[in-house]
Amino acid sequence: MGFKEEVLKCLGTFPEPCELNARVVSTKELDTHVLQLVQYNVEKDDRISAWLLIPKNIKGKAPAIIASHQHAGEFYLGKSEPAGLSRNKMYHYGLDLCLRGFVVLCPDHLGFEDRRPPEYQRKENPHIDGEGYERILFFKYLSYGSSLQAKYLSDLTRGVDFLESLDYVDSSRIGAIGHSLGGQETMWLTWFDKRIKAAVCSCGISQMKSIFRDNINHNFAMYSFGILNVGDIADLVCDIAPRPFMMTSGSSDYIFPMDGVMEIREKAEKKYKELGVSDHFRSVLFNGGHSFPDDVKDKAYDFLDRFLK
Repeated sequence: MGFKEEVLKCLGTFPEPCELNARVVSTKELDTHVLQLVQYNVEKDDRISAWLLIPKNIKGKAPAIIASHQHAGEFYLGKSEPAGLSRNKMYHYGLDLCLRGFVVLCPDHLGFEDRRPPEYQRKENPHIDGEGYERILFFKYLSYGSSLQAKYLSDLTRGVDFLESLDYVDSSRIGAIGHSLGGQETMWLTWFDKRIKAAVCSCGISQMKSIFRDNINHNFAMYSFGILNVGDIADLVCDIAPRPFMMTSGSSDYIFPMDGVMEIREKAEKKYKELGVSDHFRSVLFNGGHSFPDDVKDKAYDFLDRFLK
């Protein structure tokens, strides 16, 4: 059994394939772009909404990005943040990339924004709100022989399917970006789905062994049965090579130990060099905490421009 097969075994079963049945729910013409609310199936009985950002005056087929939102304990906020609809502009990277000419899809992860139980149910039963609901989801998928990571991955691949279905998207130029949980999921999606041609992970990864050593709690999707018996995050990043991958890390990001970050960086640099594509991997270390500063975003956007435009 190869490395990928061993990792997939740790993730457990994936949802059965189903028809996408995509449709546009609403369209809003803005000064800078077109904003659409779209829906599509991720499973037979699981239909989700996502924001689709379309640059104005597209000529020919455009490159596309799937933008994964962060966690931050803000379960009320998911797809709307990278789409530019929230207050904190630091995490409007989906909107930023749309304004640079990318078609951008911003979906919710399960348990966030529109993918939570109705408000009245959350009010009546606090156990199905916020982290309590995330915990329930984690144990539910584990009990059925799967994992929350497998579910997130499957959902994101359906987002890639949706982007490929658009006649104005160049399916050979699809990339991914995300911060924190979104960075973690961007790394996993890029490893799993070779249709992702370039990706940026912002403050989303360190070695899991370093995270456990320092007793740091993370999102429940980070954990899969037996994964550390197979490898660690550095092995996944190395397995992405030779496709372009960029990771950014804050020097004082307390939830991602720097020695684990540096181990990923060193192993990935070695792997990409061995394959003769050193310039396809980039690690940006900045002075600061768990964030996505403007100067770091500029580097990330330039990286995606270079490989997808």
